[in-house]
Amino acid sequence: MPGAAALEAAFAALREEFQLASNYPAAALADAEAAIASLELPSPDQTHVEFVTIDPPGSTDLDQALHIERDGSGYRVRYAIADVPAFVRPDGELDAETRRRGQTIYAPDEKVPLHPQDITDDAGSLLADSVRGAFVWDFRLNAQGEMTDVGLQRARVRSRARLAYAEVQEQIDAGSAADSLMLLKEVGLKRVELERRRGGASLNLPEQDIVPTDDGGYRIEALSARPVEDWNAQISLMTGMAAAKLMMDGGIGILRTMPPPDEKSLRHFRRQTQALGREWDPSVPYGEYLRTLDASDPCQLAILHAAAALFRGAAYTPFDGSIPEHHVQTAIAAPYAHTTAPLRRLVDRFVLVLCEALANDGEIPAWVRDALPALPGLMAASDLRAAQVERASLDLVEAALLVQRVGQEFDAVVVSGSKPSPVNGTSTANGNGRPDQPLDRIASSQNGMRPSGPAKPFGTVQLADPAVTARCEGDMESGTTIRVRLVTADIQKRLVLFERVQA
Repeated sequence: MPGAAALEAAFAALREEFQLASNYPAAALADAEAAIASLELPSPDQTHVEFVTIDPPGSTDLDQALHIERDGSGYRVRYAIADVPAFVRPDGELDAETRRRGQTIYAPDEKVPLHPQDITDDAGSLLADSVRGAFVWDFRLNAQGEMTDVGLQRARVRSRARLAYAEVQEQIDAGSAADSLMLLKEVGLKRVELERRRGGASLNLPEQDIVPTDDGGYRIEALSARPVEDWNAQISLMTGMAAAKLMMDGGIGILRTMPPPDEKSLRHFRRQTQALGREWDPSVPYGEYLRTLDASDPCQLAILHAAAALFRGAAYTPFDGSIPEHHVQTAIAAPYAHTTAPLRRLVDRFVLVLCEALANDGEIPAWVRDALPALPGLMAASDLRAAQVERASLDLVEAALLVQRVGQEFDAVVVSGSKPSPVNGTSTANGNGRPDQPLDRIASSQNGMRPSGPAKPFGTVQLADPAVTARCEGDMESGTTIRVRLVTADIQKRLVLFERVQA
């Protein structure tokens, strides 16, 4: 792999290409510093609640803290969300800069934060043993894990520990975790079952993570989520569903929506499952069918990649008055709103303030109402930029991992079978030839375009080691294991290309 200096230069060029501003404008920083200096914590005190945070290792931008206890035959779940609105003066310089940024963007070598670091990683973060302001969601669940009551208030909280997913999973598996974490498993599994019953769907594809190495380089890990990550995500999903209901009942808000897959896409996907030997029974909801798939099996991995076509069209839908006709997030199978990551995502700040007012019969601030029409455009632009940076970062690291291995052969799984190459370089694939990404990943890249000339069939293959997914030329069938040869690995162009080795 190239040296650290070469990679650092490549990442700097990437940030310049996508206009990622690491440094904050002076006026916005002054706004943040003034807000931190004059911060007044809410009067309600919930520091007695033994909240903990659960995040990837090394995280310091901690948006959520959790506590669960038994409540008769059911449960009480308290979910504290960082009080970011306390730091952002409406219509101030910091507000304007966060609107320009939209969300935190994670590049391999550094993150480009939505808010200044003093807020994101310190004063606004729910760090362990620090008293912080928070929006505290207070849920009562019955024995089946269904919500029976929801409250929301601003309060001061104190997290007891900053935990990572791996250690929490180990503690739960060993039965040594604190009661609140053992109940996370219990509640999480019940919420998963409720999701299954209402028809929710998840792809459960292994994620490609860029991980720094001790020698200053990077590697790519393809990791499946641990069960605790799903259980924890269920608490966040429940909160987003509660936020959506509050806003719909109040007649004002902004939802995260996704249309159902159209019949043409469903028919095509069903034909793909037939061809791959694991036919989808039409009587089984597609979300339930997807849960049965095992990504470690080549054919089933190919089906999961094919299912990405069913997860398209996610959008932010504001309303002020009547509820929008299309108000459901189909993958969740319920109305839903983003509200649990205000340190990292712009829209959550507005949803939190709006929901707190609605939950307590308060007045909705004019700055929240006025912002609703503009938020979809701001979030769409930042979603696109984040997806482009994520895709370009993976392309760059993959090329760097393979640059000295051109001509070598690898075993690979075909996740998308052959199709004719587009004419004159136009392509529906992203970057190194990946099919369109699911849900919010609207990735695009100007790299990997084919030169004009005779069309060649191509597909998408996934290597096990290194964990690379890339374009491959040649005839191939989805779900098969083939031998491929590396033809190109170009760091500057962020391009990786394989060809099939004929037996």
